[in-house]
Amino acid sequence: MVLPKHKYGSRDVLIQNQEEVFSGFFKMLRITLRHKLFSGGWSKPIDRELLKRSVAVGVLLYDPVHKLIGLVEQFRIGALNDKNGPWLFEVVAGMVDPKESLEQAASREVQEEVNIDNVQLESIYEYWASPGGTNEKMHLYCGLVDLTNQNGVCGMNDHSEDIFLHVMAQDDVFLCLERGQCNNAATTICLMWLQSHLNNFI
Repeated sequence: MVLPKHKYGSRDVLIQNQEEVFSGFFKMLRITLRHKLFSGGWSKPIDRELLKRSVAVGVLLYDPVHKLIGLVEQFRIGALNDKNGPWLFEVVAGMVDPKESLEQAASREVQEEVNIDNVQLESIYEYWASPGGTNEKMHLYCGLVDLTNQNGVCGMNDHSEDIFLHVMAQDDVFLCLERGQCNNAATTICLMWLQSHLNNFI
């Protein structure tokens, strides 16, 4: 069973106006557009704000020999109202620089965030982070590494990174996943993928 082919594509959208309304740590665009309707014809003009982002990568650190998983903990502004506070357990992640391949970016982020070199990358999935309001696309990898003696404070000070690497037994992390404690999309997707692919690492 496969999903049906999309009825419409990029050519079925008319951009009538586009302007940059904010430029700071992020950029925000305001776009007026029309698109074809499933019932036929065209929509009325629609105004939308778009948070403009680059392509991103995420890497789940996994040690298949010692059955360990590494998750980074760091402050996230978007989680200010989380009942447990705005520090989240996540996979290593970051934006892809211009002229940099996805794999190069993933390896660089692992080195910068947790100071681990020579990670072996295996592609997981790619997905749109939140396409109702941002164009960010996330590419996920499983990073095979030796995680013994790797936990502790890390991150790049000149990037205002304050990161703590937690290295835990894989079964403990899977239990945390079941309890809803890994409550962000990239981490949840990566851990669910790993659960279903453990036999690949025996």
